[in-house]
Amino acid sequence: MTKGQAAAGIVLPPLPDDLRRRESHAPVVEGEPAIAILARERQALDRANARQGRTTQFYDDLTSRYGTRR
Repeated sequence: MTKGQAAAGIVLPPLPDDLRRRESHAPVVEGEPAIAILARERQALDRANARQGRTTQFYDDLTSRYGTRR
């Protein structure tokens, strides 16, 4: 328990591991059509955006539960 947790009197739940993961760029394969690379890059971006949405929801759930939103 940290000093801030003790002062607040609450213990926050841990951040889900999935929300800490970083999304890599799509690999570029020489000779492959650019459209295929772009499609994989967009899929990676979609995964990253979905993760960001889950992170925001996690934070919003915490602030609504503990009333710490300003």
